[in-house]
Amino acid sequence: MKPRSTPCWQRVQGRAQGPEGTALPEANEAFRREYIEFLLAAVPGISLDNKHVVIDCANGAASAVAPQLFVELKGTVDVTHASPDGRNINENCGATKPHIVAAEVKERGASVGFTFDGDADRAMFADEHGNVINGDAVMLVCARDLKARGLLKHDLVVATTMSNMGFEAALKRSGIGMLRAPVGDKYVLEEMQKNDASLGGEQSGHILFPALATTGDGLMSALLVLDVVHRSGKTLGELVADLKNFPQVIVNVKVREKKPLEGFPKIAAAIAAAEEELKDSGRVVIRYSGTEALARVMIEAESEEAMQRHSKAIADEIRAELGV
Repeated sequence: MKPRSTPCWQRVQGRAQGPEGTALPEANEAFRREYIEFLLAAVPGISLDNKHVVIDCANGAASAVAPQLFVELKGTVDVTHASPDGRNINENCGATKPHIVAAEVKERGASVGFTFDGDADRAMFADEHGNVINGDAVMLVCARDLKARGLLKHDLVVATTMSNMGFEAALKRSGIGMLRAPVGDKYVLEEMQKNDASLGGEQSGHILFPALATTGDGLMSALLVLDVVHRSGKTLGELVADLKNFPQVIVNVKVREKKPLEGFPKIAAAIAAAEEELKDSGRVVIRYSGTEALARVMIEAESEEAMQRHSKAIADEIRAELGV
């Protein structure tokens, strides 16, 4: 199969080239080399085992490092969206659109795919079947591996209110507990520090491994997942085969102001009705966005009909009382 038009980086006499074949400045290459060595030191013996991987760099920060990093791991590496021009970051690519790399994996018959966000502090994945593997699934893979090696402190993972109940159930089957923090990696980290946890993260692919790094790092997450695949002898799809997510929907409602929702009787009643019906078979999370004038209505339930019904009822009431 012919490669796509998006340029791949190549190794030339031990140095990397830019997407158009231009040599990188010596100082920049020295910094990249130091960072790459730091990443590789975190996963001694890491190898692609001659696997075929697809990497989507989101035309962002990963473009400067990922091609050079993964080409050293003894496999076939296809790199896409690695030509940043200052305007095309995350443009129809990257971790916010993981279906793009998933489709590439399926089309190219690859073993696994990785896709980073613009600043490369988080990553999403695709398995060998072209299925999107999100942060919940990544944490499940890593938690089980850490537990098996006696490295999962207190048999505990810290996730957020957005993590799926199916993920929580899969952890429980493996004898692993889960705590939920508010959305945001800083809140996850606070909860991890409070409970001396060794693994935490978000469904969006922001994973924290405090024993290895002080912040989220999408490239490190990718290497750690690859390492589990390498040592287990299983595919990524096989490692998450028992993860059955509950149906989940998120409805964003534009609001003119962010007033406490409990102050509106009809909104409060709709939320209470959902919580009562779903108390043993789902979750209701209603929150305002921290950065936008939005109310986010998240409903998770075993029954898709109940999920859709309650999300619509709550969103309609918020829209009627506070909508733009």
